[in-house]
Amino acid sequence: MQRIIGTETEFGVASRRLPSSDPVETSLRLIGGYPSLPAPRALWDYENENPLRDARGFDVEGERERPGPDYNRALNKLLPNAGRLYVDGAHPEYATPECGTARDLVAYERAGELVLARCLEALARSGHDCVVYKNNSDGKGNSYGYHENYLMTRAVPFETIVRTLPPFFVSRPIVAGAGKVGAENGAAPARYQISQRADFFECLVDLNTMVKRPMINTRDEPHADAARFRRLHVIVGDANMAEWSTYLKVGTTAVVTQMLDEGAACPSWEMDNPVAAAGIVSRDLTVKADLKLAGGGVTNALAIQRAWLEAAHEFYACRELSPATKDILVKWETVLDKLERDPWQLAGELDWVAKRRMIESYLDRKGCGWDSPRVALLDLQYHDVRPGKGLYYALERNRRMERVLDDGDIADAEWHAPKDTRAYFRGACLRKFPGQVYGASWTSVLFDVGEPSVKRVPLMDPLRGTQAVTDELFDGVDTPRELLERLAC
Repeated sequence: MQRIIGTETEFGVASRRLPSSDPVETSLRLIGGYPSLPAPRALWDYENENPLRDARGFDVEGERERPGPDYNRALNKLLPNAGRLYVDGAHPEYATPECGTARDLVAYERAGELVLARCLEALARSGHDCVVYKNNSDGKGNSYGYHENYLMTRAVPFETIVRTLPPFFVSRPIVAGAGKVGAENGAAPARYQISQRADFFECLVDLNTMVKRPMINTRDEPHADAARFRRLHVIVGDANMAEWSTYLKVGTTAVVTQMLDEGAACPSWEMDNPVAAAGIVSRDLTVKADLKLAGGGVTNALAIQRAWLEAAHEFYACRELSPATKDILVKWETVLDKLERDPWQLAGELDWVAKRRMIESYLDRKGCGWDSPRVALLDLQYHDVRPGKGLYYALERNRRMERVLDDGDIADAEWHAPKDTRAYFRGACLRKFPGQVYGASWTSVLFDVGEPSVKRVPLMDPLRGTQAVTDELFDGVDTPRELLERLAC
């Protein structure tokens, strides 16, 4: 099965206009300033969404989000690339469109940084001023999310996911951590950590994403045909700036989910305490600290990642290997080899190493210590999405970071939907009929054709609606009514 992947990034916002500025109001102003919405009056369709359904077989009591039309439009913006810009809680959030490869995902996630930067520029022109960060912590005990989504077959029992994936997620930060100064949430002290999120996970399995955060999230909201698909909703990852970190984070997890889908032989580690192990991995800059296994014995993060890589090589040895997947496996092995020899060799590839080197270089020049307020500021400014201010972007401009993409890939991803998923159909509808799209979601496009009720086009299969099908479908069609008639044939 083709891997369908996407991410949702909550951005941190710091307002410099008023110390007591309402973050919800600021976030609404911010997303309202994006200058190029194809259908600015379109709603977000909440019809097929239920974040209270638990994969363990029950629904949790609570209210489902159903904002009125005006507030819906204020909260949600449908983007030219078929992604979504919205306010979630007190944060602006950007969701990529559905992507078919890890490389595409990197491009569309980075396009989200451009979107937020444009929002900031528009906000500044209106006389308001704030800063936006693509990170996961405000340094004051509050963490905000970065969520990954992987399409899987419904045939995989959720119990298999819970049993198999914790060691992979515990060890994955050594290739995908964003780096962090200090510790929070009552966790053990640390001068520097690999992961921004490790201090905030408190249990192994649960539905929550904001309190009592679990390593395995049980939300059963597939955004697709629930009889065929499940969406693995991963909340343990950091929001990355470095392209290699994002590429390996989603690419390796896509490989692992395909292995689960096809019943492959997977590493059978069972950890004594996965939540505690995540904190150990985050604080271990050698990536080789002992992690206790259930029933005795120890392993380490590097050994776990090696075991998954070897299992992946065995899995693909008797299957057709696409160039995209082959590239993930090659880069995965290259990074693990460098981590084993000397993590410093990855200062141009991985966020946590690049940030650490940048900060230590500053300490050497200035003669100050890790407790300096300027160190915490450097940590934060690394994630600033303003191209002229963010320290990651400065490293990139100075050619100190290896790239997966070029700037043209990112610019294109801001304006055009992926070609190999249903996002292409959604984007084509927004582009061709901007005045008649009444609303949309991941699973639908709604048209206003001048009748008492809107017309819904369901998009329950993320693998359909690609360019190969959609361009032919739209050929010679001038109105939504004509499109609906053709779909009905």
